[in-house]
Amino acid sequence: MDVAIVIPARFNSRRLPGKPMAVVAGRSLLERVWRIAKAVGGVSQVYVTTDDQRVADHAATFGASAILTSPDCATGTDRVHAALSKLPKRPDAVINLQGDAVLTPPWVVQGLVDAFHADSGVGMVTAAVHCSWTQVAEIEALKKLSPTSGTLVTMDKFGRALYFSKAVIPYLRKRDGELSPVHRHIGIYGYSCAVLDRLSALPQSPLEAAEQLEQLRALENGIPINVVVVDYRGRTHGSIDSPEDIPFVETIIAREGELVGE
Repeated sequence: MDVAIVIPARFNSRRLPGKPMAVVAGRSLLERVWRIAKAVGGVSQVYVTTDDQRVADHAATFGASAILTSPDCATGTDRVHAALSKLPKRPDAVINLQGDAVLTPPWVVQGLVDAFHADSGVGMVTAAVHCSWTQVAEIEALKKLSPTSGTLVTMDKFGRALYFSKAVIPYLRKRDGELSPVHRHIGIYGYSCAVLDRLSALPQSPLEAAEQLEQLRALENGIPINVVVVDYRGRTHGSIDSPEDIPFVETIIAREGELVGE
């Protein structure tokens, strides 16, 4: 299959204007995410898509191909879909790697790419991490302070998503066994172009509106989502949403090292 990675990078961020160009440990946020994408194998092209010429010009300084899309795109998924319509030849599938996913390891993205290469019938794919009982307790404690932080996912025995929620699912009546049944969702998606066309034409669904999780639109409309269980290999998960996140991410990079070499 012809699989591409598209990085949506909107200039205007309410909490961090000009976010794609924010400097993180000596490199812009956008360049760091682009370098992660370029380290993934089995990918034909990596594109940046943005609503602002300043971001496109910045992308050109480190060799990235940029596609200008409308400021009216409501979500990163919409922007990826709009970008694909401007290509002379669309790929078979696309990975949507958000422009602030600075701590997403290349091997996590690789898992989604490999899913398409392993089965050309895959329509939509995402990632999750299997939580230890200690991590479950940490998630539950965090949700007492910030109920909407983090998303959980349950799957069937074939690895297809049953439901995504801001609540801890499944409900834990008992806590025994070596492994917990809880999986933390990682917000990275891959779509066949046919599925992305279909999703983009569908209205917001009731559960999507209730949970504010756009992937529920797919499930409510009968579109299966394959879940790849990934291992961060001891790396810290995180992204940049505000100025305060930058020193936090820089501390992680200093402690754990760069995800991608020179």
